[in-house]
Amino acid sequence: MAPREARVVDSFEMHIADLNATDLDRLHALSISVGWPHRAEDWQFVREVGEGIVAMDEIGRIQGSAMWFPYDAHFATIGMVITSPRLQSNGAGQWLMGHVLDRVAGRDLGLNATRAARRLYHTLNFSREACVYQCNGEAIAPPELDRPAGGVLRVLELGDLDAIVELDGAAFGADRRILLGRLLTCSKGIGLIRGGKMEAFSLCRPFGRGHVIGPVVATNDEDAIAVVHPHAARHAATFLRLDTREKKGRFSDFLSRCGLPVCDTVTTMSLGRRWLTVREGDARGKPRTYALASQALG
Repeated sequence: MAPREARVVDSFEMHIADLNATDLDRLHALSISVGWPHRAEDWQFVREVGEGIVAMDEIGRIQGSAMWFPYDAHFATIGMVITSPRLQSNGAGQWLMGHVLDRVAGRDLGLNATRAARRLYHTLNFSREACVYQCNGEAIAPPELDRPAGGVLRVLELGDLDAIVELDGAAFGADRRILLGRLLTCSKGIGLIRGGKMEAFSLCRPFGRGHVIGPVVATNDEDAIAVVHPHAARHAATFLRLDTREKKGRFSDFLSRCGLPVCDTVTTMSLGRRWLTVREGDARGKPRTYALASQALG
């Protein structure tokens, strides 16, 4: 049964509206109310690459949001799920998610759940897959690195999109061409090339309090460090963030040395086909996602 378009919450009626037609300032105010770092520009970016709904009260105030990012006919991520503090204990999150699930029916789904939202997603039959470590802080310039063995680092251009999409798809498990093309227009990108083939890449863009590095795709820690190093050096003494599932190892140690300790965690969850294509024990040499584009985008 489809969820009702209207719901009485805490003595007033809420109704569903299109997030993409909603005023940016009001979306920004919603994320501020729950302590999220997103700027109005960050909201605009996710609106350009995804779809969403908001919960609006009788006098037009936005009390909640939820978005989905359909990468192909079979898979989408869910993110930007926010309910105002007033509504968090009144079932508004489950009502919003009911509308989202209705709109993405037939797709496998992935999301990254905050501690506050995990219980909600468990009730909707999402399964836990992994932990994401939010690493951020005032960056420290890393020491110089030796040139990657057999490889060359260079700045990425729009003409590199096909190679980026291929490498990202092997790690992520879905085609994110539209998202990656949009990211290339607002990011500084670094690619690692060996024998004429792209073997690792990273993107870094303005976000929140400073900049965020992601996505980062590589086949091993050394290559991942090589493509992240220039961003850490460039943004030394400014706020920098990277979200990763790498708990230990050379890459994790490198982030700590760059002044990016673990400041929070979220939980990767899925509904339908398991999302993550690379897990512990997989063969070496397979591309993996070392840093997420964002918690909402995966």
